[in-house]
Amino acid sequence: MSIVFREAGERDLPGVVALLADDVLGQGREVAEIAPYRDAFARMAEDPNNVLIVGEADGAVVACYQLTIIPGVSLSATTRAQIEGVRVASGMRGQGAGRALVVDAEERARAAGATLLQLTMNRSRKDSHRFYEANGFVPSHIGFKKPL
Repeated sequence: MSIVFREAGERDLPGVVALLADDVLGQGREVAEIAPYRDAFARMAEDPNNVLIVGEADGAVVACYQLTIIPGVSLSATTRAQIEGVRVASGMRGQGAGRALVVDAEERARAAGATLLQLTMNRSRKDSHRFYEANGFVPSHIGFKKPL
């Protein structure tokens, strides 16, 4: 099955939210009401350094990720690309969809001038850890989060 990656439109939000909720962690974090996601999408649309990408196959959203370009002064003024909210439909896992998603993110990041692609994930996602390491990512840092 061929996946086409493209910038998401508001019409894609129900499919994206379904992907975000379709795992053990997402079930407890995502909400049924679509309004907060529409508000967040509108804020992202106003930011030229933020984009939501969907992977579509046979007319259905089967993958998604958010790409944020972060200009910076550290690492000799490196521009970073951060990927977040990475999801592949459970029925598509193990079929190359995740690899295609990473390739798409790398291409978009390079086109935006980034020289470093980074992400964070929950430490309990052991399969994801193995996947990213197999795709060239290095677990180089320890991340911290603090609710505000």
